[in-house]
Amino acid sequence: MIKNIFNNVFKYKDYEEYEFILSNAKNNIDENEFESNDKQTVYSSLEENLNYLKIKYNMLINSDIKTREFKLNISKQEINAFIFYIDGMVEDSAINDFIMKPLLLKNSINMNENKQNTNQILNTVKHKYTKFNLENFLYSSLIPQNSVSKENEFSDIITKVNAGFCALFVDTLNISLCIETKGFKGRSVDQPITESVVQGAHEGFVENIRTNTSMLRKIINNENLIIEETTVGKISKTKVAICYMKNITNDDLVAEAKYRINNLEIDYLLSSGQLIQFIKDSPKMAFPQTISTERPDKTSRYLLLGRIAILINGSPFSIILPASLIDFLSSPEDSNLNYHYANFLKFLRSIALISALLVPGLYIAITMYHYELIPSELLFAIVAAREAIPFPILFEIIIMEASFELIQEASIRVPSSFSTTVRNNRSSYFRRSSSFCKYCKSYFNYNCCIFWYLFFCYS
Repeated sequence: MIKNIFNNVFKYKDYEEYEFILSNAKNNIDENEFESNDKQTVYSSLEENLNYLKIKYNMLINSDIKTREFKLNISKQEINAFIFYIDGMVEDSAINDFIMKPLLLKNSINMNENKQNTNQILNTVKHKYTKFNLENFLYSSLIPQNSVSKENEFSDIITKVNAGFCALFVDTLNISLCIETKGFKGRSVDQPITESVVQGAHEGFVENIRTNTSMLRKIINNENLIIEETTVGKISKTKVAICYMKNITNDDLVAEAKYRINNLEIDYLLSSGQLIQFIKDSPKMAFPQTISTERPDKTSRYLLLGRIAILINGSPFSIILPASLIDFLSSPEDSNLNYHYANFLKFLRSIALISALLVPGLYIAITMYHYELIPSELLFAIVAAREAIPFPILFEIIIMEASFELIQEASIRVPSSFSTTVRNNRSSYFRRSSSFCKYCKSYFNYNCCIFWYLFFCYS
């Protein structure tokens, strides 16, 4: 019976698969045909371009996909055009001031500032429309934006629109002008959450990759800092920046990092932790092989030491590679302290590391098999404390380790309002738990109370 309950709750059930086949064969989409459409070039017809984007972005059900159709008045001729963008990814003022105003008002700002030059441009338009290069006129004279690119494939246009660009389509032109109008909201630069220091910088990475690269540029004011961008993920197309110092970092190390990142055949990449699992040497090894940090000053320090830093769009952590054991015993605070005290702290961390690995095993070995190593007074105290405990020492250590992990997990996962209630009622709970566990005088039983308390909270 217990086995059946366990299987019903945890076992994966292979449900019956249903095949839904549309009656109309034209509605069936071939995968190869879909991939080939991504390489489709821009049409000369404005209506075809608009229909293609409507189908591609499912505009009938997508509420944040926006288009704005209008007419350009050039040389007393009206030319149809439209802009295409994603609401929430762009800044409305940038579209109004740097796209719509110059196009609809015939560049009125420049006409007021330098009316004579504008009249000369318009006079050249009046000669003959067929000889007039509308593409260059729009690109050079009517769009006062510093980041404008000409794209003739829909795959490149879609990538830029998804990144916060605004695409301008004009009738009779088989190209699109992609104008940078990024305006999506993000977290402002704040103090690092996981790595706080007393002395030193109090800036931490954020989820925007361009903000993170600018912080590195601000700290490392050198032209040899190379920041190469690539995309990872067939679906997500996540931006990944590979940062290194050209005159310091080993070229073979840079080539190896690029090879591992560029050859990832995955559908999506959402965090730095995912990328670490994909590019490290041995995925089965439990020991860390890279350093993850959210401090730009720490990242800059490793860059100046010849390491490679990897930044991921959407993640506030940078990946430093390769990593050695001494890197995990260091702190960003060490560079701000006297070297005597900094080395002393590293020595203490080394002792703490060795103690965490060996002390539980030594404690079990001494208390269970080698009593003669314990001083007599301490041995009598241990025996007196464990006289009423019916559990062996090995079980005590296992429960203690499990309780520590549960406490750490609960401090992270439990909502803040609930954790405040737990802290306020913790002392009263342990007073009431004396009837449940009558051996609360020992350290094990205190953790035992925590273990059962967290167990009931999670259940």
